[in-house]
Amino acid sequence: MGIAELIGLAASISLLSGWRLYLCAFATGLAMRYGWIDLPQHLSALDALASPWVIGIAGVGLVAEFFADKIAWLDSAWDAVHSLVRPVGGALLAMAIVDAQDPTWQVASFLLGGGAALLSHGAKAGTRAVVNTSPEPFSNIAVSTGEDVVTGGLLWLALANPLAATVIAVVLLVVSIAVLLWVRRLLKRAFARRADAAQP
Repeated sequence: MGIAELIGLAASISLLSGWRLYLCAFATGLAMRYGWIDLPQHLSALDALASPWVIGIAGVGLVAEFFADKIAWLDSAWDAVHSLVRPVGGALLAMAIVDAQDPTWQVASFLLGGGAALLSHGAKAGTRAVVNTSPEPFSNIAVSTGEDVVTGGLLWLALANPLAATVIAVVLLVVSIAVLLWVRRLLKRAFARRADAAQP
């Protein structure tokens, strides 16, 4: 796998980890353990991702996240707690995948992976906060299930086809930015309505 393909894979997994960190850690650990992606020698300390213990813990986190994400407002609390965890996890996953040849590239992949995960996490958390304002629980469950399916499918596609991973990364980046702008516009309107209502 060439460096461009590894960068695309790292970017797509970092962005996806902003939605479902434990799923990404679980799948990446399995991919490393069974040789679907090679762990660079200079980052051998991160072979912990392929450890059965880490895969097991990521699996437990995956199950907990699956159920927590289906309950309105509990999902927002879960997102708030993971505002630090997901970017760090995305950064470490990027470092584990990219075969850097010098410390500068290691730091760059860490920062870019963390930034990508933070961006997609912000889009996810903002969208879920908007969805949680709906009085019925079904929209929350539908959105969460959609995130599960899309994340799992895109993650599988990224691991199976590194060229597709680059396309996935670009699309996810554009979608995340568009969603953040949409949420910002909705919040701005909501605050303006509240300010108008508060005036005598």
